Amino acid sequence: MAAPRRGLFDVADLLDEEPLPRRATINPLNGKSFSPKYYHMLERRRQLPVWTMKEEFICELARRQVVVLHGDAPGSGKTTQIPQFLLEARGLFGRPMIACAQPWRVAAMSVAKRVAEELDVTIGEEVGYSIPFEACTSNRTVIKMMTHDILVREALSSPLLSEYNVIVVDEAQERTLSTDLLLIILKDILKKRIDLKIVVLSSSNEAISFVEHFDQCGIPGVMVVPTITYPVEILYSDEEPRDPVTAAVDKAVEVHLTEPEGDVLLFLPREMIQQACDLIDNALKLMSEKGLCEPFLVVPLFSDLPLEMQDQIFEPAPRLWRVGIRQIRKIIVSTHIAECSLVMDGISYVIDSGIFGHKYYDPVTNLGTVMISEINRKSAIQRSLCAGRARPGRCFRLYNQATFIQLDPEILPEILLCDLASMVLTLMKLGITNLVTVDYLDCPAPQVVINALDALYQLGALDDEARLTIFGELLSQLPLDPQLATALLKSQEFHCANEIISISAMLSVPSCFLRPMAAQQAADEAHAKFWHNDGHHLSLLNVYNAYKQNGFFMQAAHLDQDGNYRTIKCNQVRILMLFAFMPTCIHP
Repeated sequence: MAAPRRGLFDVADLLDEEPLPRRATINPLNGKSFSPKYYHMLERRRQLPVWTMKEEFICELARRQVVVLHGDAPGSGKTTQIPQFLLEARGLFGRPMIACAQPWRVAAMSVAKRVAEELDVTIGEEVGYSIPFEACTSNRTVIKMMTHDILVREALSSPLLSEYNVIVVDEAQERTLSTDLLLIILKDILKKRIDLKIVVLSSSNEAISFVEHFDQCGIPGVMVVPTITYPVEILYSDEEPRDPVTAAVDKAVEVHLTEPEGDVLLFLPREMIQQACDLIDNALKLMSEKGLCEPFLVVPLFSDLPLEMQDQIFEPAPRLWRVGIRQIRKIIVSTHIAECSLVMDGISYVIDSGIFGHKYYDPVTNLGTVMISEINRKSAIQRSLCAGRARPGRCFRLYNQATFIQLDPEILPEILLCDLASMVLTLMKLGITNLVTVDYLDCPAPQVVINALDALYQLGALDDEARLTIFGELLSQLPLDPQLATALLKSQEFHCANEIISISAMLSVPSCFLRPMAAQQAADEAHAKFWHNDGHHLSLLNVYNAYKQNGFFMQAAHLDQDGNYRTIKCNQVRILMLFAFMPTCIHP
């Protein structure tokens, strides 16, 4: 009988030790016995489309320094499986940690949790994450999830990122300012570290941009991620809605009342999510209590969603006993981060409002703001695909087909829309001082770069020859906007360090002022107690002082590793307070 034919590449041949066992009883990562859940999840992993390219991917990365994986449909498994493929091949790529960078904090935390479950290890031990103002890692961590901006911050203290042997840049097609800055930095590092491997995960439309960006570091490998999608029926609105929130809420209620089983994913800008959640909940709650409609659960989803609220998004909804076992329908109201960055099981219906919120910077007035604009055609297609991941679905577009055809094919990356002062300061700190020869993926307008240089000069971060000053070095170490960082460092001169630290912390998080639709008047009355005649900043200081004096939590708390209950804002304030111990900057 002939021996079985070997595949292209046997991962075990490249390992110093055996790969994670398929039917062994001991987990080599922590020395504990595998749980029954591990084997169940392993079988599900093998059914993912990306599993079929496991050996081919490792073989390609062994030959090249950069590999670009692209695919459009969600649910292929590349986000969770690629880090685990790399872990099995650590004998080939070296022993330091594997870094996996995501554009959004909620994605970094949820992916870390999922990978830890699949590897049957404890989150924060062998698999950890690091996001702004919060880290959950240990000296045993081998896979570290983080946001793009956190990896950029790490490059400031470790210019060669020598603690990582492989860096995965996930959802690179989002093209946030941190994403572009990270890719610029990684290209510079590749010229100095021939042992470093880079994996870029992207949608198909942007893949060629990343290949061209890294072409000076050898010819990057390009691979298409296989996907399995179900048909999605596209339904257009007859007319353009005057109020996108009302139209979206009406459609969500209609879907819940008339459509069969399946969860709903509604896309809206961040500023409209809370209002939409309240309206949907109010519209359906009374009918549900009277038994006139099926039970439901409305949950928001945005980039800074607290860890304690994420379980409602990614865990199956609870089941009810009535005629039989029936699952409650989830109605998820999300920003555009759910297009690619997050994959949720059970979605059968997508409601596309056709709009999203984004940053915009006007170089003429030198002012930045958040704008609500039409999405692009690629985003519209990506949103519809979310309905066909697990079963055939339907996508309700709240605009007509003519509008869809007229949408821009692509959206402009943030580097063309934002103030670049923070980015320029980071590049200067890394020694990349010639901003003309920087390897941008898309070159920003000259006036925007000039405004950034001028702003840094006015703050004292640059000297007359556009070189970084000692004060600029200090600014670059703070994870804040340069203007806010300057106020923080200068506060010692005016004996108001504690107040500026508190204001900086409050400005670094989403607004603490909530205004639910069902209690707008009560909310306004509560907010009025904190208003200050001299402006919003001092109002925020009043909020923080009241919080500290009364000891109440402004949002749900979670149990920290040191045994204390803290909120996200607590962690952020606590970390900013550490700057008070910098003797060269701020008096305690």
